[in-house]
Amino acid sequence: MEKIGLFGGTFDPLHIGHMILAEAVREAEKLDEVWFIPSHLPPHKEKASVSGRDRMEMVRESISQNEKFKVCDLELLRGDKSYTLKTVRELKERYPDKKFSFIIGGDMVESLGSWYHIEELMQEVSFIGVNRPGYSFGTDYPVSKVEIPPLSISSSEIRGRMEKNLTIRYMVPEPVYFYIKRKGLYEHE
Repeated sequence: MEKIGLFGGTFDPLHIGHMILAEAVREAEKLDEVWFIPSHLPPHKEKASVSGRDRMEMVRESISQNEKFKVCDLELLRGDKSYTLKTVRELKERYPDKKFSFIIGGDMVESLGSWYHIEELMQEVSFIGVNRPGYSFGTDYPVSKVEIPPLSISSSEIRGRMEKNLTIRYMVPEPVYFYIKRKGLYEHE
């Protein structure tokens, strides 16, 4: 049975921290693949700054050189709140031959108790958490822990830099950098 890591997020925009996290978890947990799932309407955040289509294309272009990475547009196509429980159940129904784990950062580990139907979700999928600067990784839920090199970078920091007309080059994968420039994304912020 193939082991798949599901990596959900707004990816607004995708940055090198996301890529490092995905590869480190894939390697540490011996996953066959990592599927990036751009969210439509994340329940814990404001609406994304750019369209789902643009966010998905930035992910698609960035992961194209890694055959172990895939992009899944399930939440964008569904078009409602991006609840992990709905996504996991739908993926398990579509792919009964795959074993799924859900990848989350340390900030999400600490907030698991507030997730939509968390007790049911824990019955559906295992969680893999990664350390994140400033978070304790404290939770009462079973979460495998993967240590990654500390990297203090966030999508909100990238958007803030763009707002100040500062460069984001090398903070995001090259395809994301050129996609943002080509499409004029985040200039309105």
